[in-house]
Amino acid sequence: MSSEWLPRALEESRARGFLSPQDLEGQIAHARGFYLVWASLRAAPPRRTLDLGTGGGLPGLVLAEHWRADTVLLDSMERRGSFLREVIAWPGVPSGLSVVVARAEDAARDTSLDGTFDLVTARSFAPPAVTAECAVRFLSVGGLAIVSDPPGGGDPGRWPDEGLSRLGLRGSSHRAGGFSYRVLEKVDETEAAFPRASGVPGRRPLW
Repeated sequence: MSSEWLPRALEESRARGFLSPQDLEGQIAHARGFYLVWASLRAAPPRRTLDLGTGGGLPGLVLAEHWRADTVLLDSMERRGSFLREVIAWPGVPSGLSVVVARAEDAARDTSLDGTFDLVTARSFAPPAVTAECAVRFLSVGGLAIVSDPPGGGDPGRWPDEGLSRLGLRGSSHRAGGFSYRVLEKVDETEAAFPRASGVPGRRPLW
């Protein structure tokens, strides 16, 4: 990578325990897979991206450096949010990066975030039903949520058509760079009920 800020940020994130201790190059390669999947489906870069449950900043920081577009890093933990705010103030960091510390269920109701994203990414946010419900309101109709899947895609029943349709989503599986991803396309407006109140999607998943 040519940008000095990105490897520095990821090394520091790992040192603080916000990223897995595994080899960083492998984690970066996995993050790159998100933009490879997007590029296989859309000709132009996303205008606005939200990284759901960004944690230590993956894949959001890698995507922000690649596209240099408006990117929101969303996490519910203040410690991680404070670190990411430090990072985005460093020299060389893309100007379109911002950090929001909030529960996804609450942030999705913010008028500045509701339905304003072409792309939502999720690397290790939550089980499929929770991820889909928490992601859907952020997307504009026609937008994509790209979610990391287990190697080989895992059990197809993780993403049932009936459950996704209830949220106005249509799913498909993709591979890039040796990794598996699930793409959820928003094909209809989100019902007012979704996402449900903070914590409810996890306690009472839709499937």
